[in-house]
Amino acid sequence: MNAGSGSINFNSNIPYYLQLIELLKGKIKAGEWMPGDQLPSEPDLCEEYGISRTVVRQALQAIELEGLIIRRKGKGTFVAEPKYNEGLFQKLTGTYQDMVVERGLKVVTQVLCTEVEPASTNIAELLQLKPGTSVFCIERLRSVDEVPIMLVSTYLPFDLCPELGDFDLSARSLYEVLEKEFGLVISHGRRTIEAVAANEREAQLLQIEEGDPLILLNSVTYLEDGTPMEYYHAVHRGDRSRFEVNLVRYRETDLSGKRPVPPPGLYTRAR
Repeated sequence: MNAGSGSINFNSNIPYYLQLIELLKGKIKAGEWMPGDQLPSEPDLCEEYGISRTVVRQALQAIELEGLIIRRKGKGTFVAEPKYNEGLFQKLTGTYQDMVVERGLKVVTQVLCTEVEPASTNIAELLQLKPGTSVFCIERLRSVDEVPIMLVSTYLPFDLCPELGDFDLSARSLYEVLEKEFGLVISHGRRTIEAVAANEREAQLLQIEEGDPLILLNSVTYLEDGTPMEYYHAVHRGDRSRFEVNLVRYRETDLSGKRPVPPPGLYTRAR
């Protein structure tokens, strides 16, 4: 691919790599290089702009950190596919509400399974149940604009919603069904996030390579009385997902001299 128009101003006080960043970003934003297009090689960029390979690498590293390009070992550098924003910690909305209603995206949900099974020791602990207690396990694959981006497994106590299996969760929000059909309204929750590598099955379903980066979200949500309602385990494609966090600064002490307590879920703890 030809690097096209634009040049480095060698008489400017602006470092060459910063100039190159703007030139390359300009081509991406203008649509000269589309998602999936391969960028010129490092030697080609050096020749086109009359700069060293060190300068080119600095610029590419900076653009990669912004998520505009992705470098694949042995294959080259490509314009990244657009990422989909999602709320992370402070909004306990479902994916349907977050992506379809609020963002207007075309989301398709494929329900892979809806089963009643005995709770494992881990699931029982998270939902404050006895091991072996019946729980619903719902596994869904979500795609945005025909691209699979999220695989989610949800566990709910069977006794809270025994007829849940009668509802089509490919066409309705789970939270909407729980609220309207069973009177179960989420009050608060706890959510963690970490980076993981895709296993064979996740890679196959999400149409990526085994070992590719995923963003893992684990969440437990509660009813007003503190009863755990749901355990949620979701992996998102790292190359297509970005999460937004709203930050609020709290003073160390209020006017009375007491330290204020932040709202639940605002802060997370590394583990």
